[in-house]
Amino acid sequence: MKKPRKCGLYTTALFCLWMIAPSYGQISERPRPKEWDLLVEGARFKDRFLPMPKGKVIVATDWGAEGVRKRYIDNGIEDGERSYWGGNILKGEDGKFHLYVCGWLESSEKGHMEWPNSIVYHTVSDNSIGPYKIADTIGKGHNPEIFRAKNGKYVIYVINGYYISDSYNGPWKYEKFVFDQRDRPIIEGLSNLTFAKREDGSNLMVCRGGGIWFSETGLSPYNQITDKRVYPAVEGEFEDPVVWRDHIQYHLIVNDWLGRIAFYQRSKDGVNWITDPGEAYTTGISFHQDGVKEDWFKYERIKVLQDKHGRAYQANFAVIDVLKLEDKPNDRHSSKNISIPLNPGMLMEMLNTDLPSLNTKFVRVKVLKEPDFDPAKELDLQTLRFGKSELVNYGKGSGATKLENTKDGVIITFENSGHGLTQDEFAPKLIGKSKSGKILFGYTRVPWVAYNEAILSARKPIVDKTKDQQVFEVQVDNFGLVKSMESKLELYILDGEKKTLIASGLIAPLDPYAMSKIKLAGIIPLTKGANNLMKLVIHEKGIQKSTFNFDLKLD
Repeated sequence: MKKPRKCGLYTTALFCLWMIAPSYGQISERPRPKEWDLLVEGARFKDRFLPMPKGKVIVATDWGAEGVRKRYIDNGIEDGERSYWGGNILKGEDGKFHLYVCGWLESSEKGHMEWPNSIVYHTVSDNSIGPYKIADTIGKGHNPEIFRAKNGKYVIYVINGYYISDSYNGPWKYEKFVFDQRDRPIIEGLSNLTFAKREDGSNLMVCRGGGIWFSETGLSPYNQITDKRVYPAVEGEFEDPVVWRDHIQYHLIVNDWLGRIAFYQRSKDGVNWITDPGEAYTTGISFHQDGVKEDWFKYERIKVLQDKHGRAYQANFAVIDVLKLEDKPNDRHSSKNISIPLNPGMLMEMLNTDLPSLNTKFVRVKVLKEPDFDPAKELDLQTLRFGKSELVNYGKGSGATKLENTKDGVIITFENSGHGLTQDEFAPKLIGKSKSGKILFGYTRVPWVAYNEAILSARKPIVDKTKDQQVFEVQVDNFGLVKSMESKLELYILDGEKKTLIASGLIAPLDPYAMSKIKLAGIIPLTKGANNLMKLVIHEKGIQKSTFNFDLKLD
């Protein structure tokens, strides 16, 4: 199979995706790691999918492969006139749910391959599941994702641009983002972007290839700070990222469209990610309360609907019943957007103020009561395990010894052994079951971890060649949400695995989104005309915080 061609900043993303579209219909079975067989229920993100609420079932439908003929036609959005794809949901101040989705006429000559000419629709439902009905036609665009900018305006991203409005009902104005790649290569082009709101109202963005970008306003510019993808280091043709933040951490799901397997990742800061074991989703995740499955051929373009804490409580997918190239005009195949409820997890608080040590008697965690969940009545104490997620996901961690009722929930006491908690564990996990056998899980922050830190990022040096001694001027930006400490900047020249320090200096404290230009006097001169492989490293209190590799050629 041909590898997808790379798309640069000035290559139209739609054209690039169109060029690789013929390969989209293929599939490749990916082997799973053997250790995944040892995962307990509640370890995989896939375990969070709940039965689809009962809706209107039609067996003899106008379209659909055999596996989806018995489906809820009022789930999500579908009709006989259009094929639908992508889109996410916003709950409006009117109490209704607004799905911004794209689609094209089923009669289109190219069938599914009409997608580059998608139209974005504003659709509305009285509930989050559907059915959604078109309320307004917004304009051309594909893979929409709506979010709010820092100034409160509504933004609908589409490939190669965005629509903006003061209201989620429009009117909409089409504009273009400004991207500053900051001397870094753009990873697989700027398409299929996804956005998460940070604590100060700014935005984190993940591009299709897995690069991380920040915007102080959520509009422009977006600044790239990574020079390689943050996705799992495994084989895969990755696309469809979706990123969101809750009251604990950042979450990222990315899909291997060729292998039809998705991966789930978590992060404290949105820059450094860990990958949880197990599938985030696969085929077969949409099922009815009686066990009947809607066996869609592919699930893509996952988006999530979040509650007031940021927890994902519903997933929406673009689904198709056959290979994309087999979906022809006016045939018995098509695509739609579906809604699947998610287990949002429990609200939890860590009560220990310090990292447990040998002198700590026990570990205590509070699980909070919610309108539809009473932990005092539902928790099965004997099933609960708590600690480092890598342990708990495999049935390890600390066992629960006691449960105490409080006015707003319960306090669970765990043994001070087996939890594996360290200074770096930013989101300990609890897995267990209810007394009726339902999966329970939750994450908590811990008091000993600083969740907001400076995020210092350097640009490529500018070399002053007017002096006998080479001087390197380096721009350093702070994309974190707090002021940075005094840090150290080092410049190395690389030769295979060998690195040689050629300049260093100090970075004075920087406010969030502030910038400073640091001048470094060269210790060893670079050879003119040579292509030098370089590395910039930023240290804070002796700890490496960021690196940037680049080529530098002196004329």
